[in-house]
Amino acid sequence: MASIQKRTSKDGATSYRVEVRLKGYPAQRATFARLTDARKWAQATEAAIREGRHFKTTEAKRHTFAELAERYARDVLPQKKDGHHQGRQLDWWKSELGPYALADVTPALIAQTRDKLASRPTPRGEGTSPATVVRYLAVLSHCFTIAMKEYGWVESNPVLKVTKPKEPRGRIRFLSDDERERLLAACRASVSPDLYPAVVLALSTGARQQEVMGLRWPQIDLARRVAILHETKNGERRVLPLAGPALDLLRERAKVRRLDTDLLFPGRRDANKPVDLRAPFELALKRAEISDFRWHDLRHTAASYLAMNGASLAEIAEVLGHKTLAMVKRYAHLSEAHTAGVVERMNERFLAGGAQ
Repeated sequence: MASIQKRTSKDGATSYRVEVRLKGYPAQRATFARLTDARKWAQATEAAIREGRHFKTTEAKRHTFAELAERYARDVLPQKKDGHHQGRQLDWWKSELGPYALADVTPALIAQTRDKLASRPTPRGEGTSPATVVRYLAVLSHCFTIAMKEYGWVESNPVLKVTKPKEPRGRIRFLSDDERERLLAACRASVSPDLYPAVVLALSTGARQQEVMGLRWPQIDLARRVAILHETKNGERRVLPLAGPALDLLRERAKVRRLDTDLLFPGRRDANKPVDLRAPFELALKRAEISDFRWHDLRHTAASYLAMNGASLAEIAEVLGHKTLAMVKRYAHLSEAHTAGVVERMNERFLAGGAQ
């Protein structure tokens, strides 16, 4: 229950001291100049305590964002595969929001800081891309989710009320038949014996660069014609079917593999680290006269070839290792002929005799 005591100071000023006591909770006290304000606070505080809101708000006022960021970096980031990268993003938020109490990190403040991030110049002189801003917000959001669910420091996640910038449509750059032949010829002629098999493997499987370069021989099952990825970007195990030239190249490579490492593509100086193919790949692109093309576009090329060869979006998603179809919808227009064929076959079977 709440009790209010009227007090008069030596100079004649009047104040009202409020104390709210509820069984099982620590007493809450406050002082006001007006009786009306004292009564309002007493009613609001008592209701908040009964509903379980008051002490959460108190925690949010007691802890700063810097404290949250440091605890999150200590407890959560080490468990994340890309924790080092997310740690740099979290450090930026800490530099901007660190001194604020968690109760003061409002959606309005986050939106203001988001806009500052978006206008931050990159080494190329451009603003931060919408995709990067979304990733920064994702780290901040998970930080507040942990603070809410596990630490009990906040009552809700303010990031959920902040609008994310709209990301541009996914890039679709794939090799034409002529470009593919020129690139493979340039890779075959490269001084690097690893470039050609690595590029063929990427084109054949649609695997990411890190997945290809990190492959180890225990992951390769030539008898079953598969490569098993135990650690992927989405955290799930994935099997890459091996076929055609990629399978033939791995069979040949297995005959002359190095014995001091189990990496498929070991480095020259350090056999325990994958070889760096950046310079050989860029030189091959230059010699093949191919512009506006990156290694990751080999993955887009594999997906595009699958779509043009009649694979469904679900099949493409499974090959690429995407959990949803959202990431592969960019290839939908390439499989229009396949979709038309599905509709045509359905009409021929079920409707051909009924539409007279």
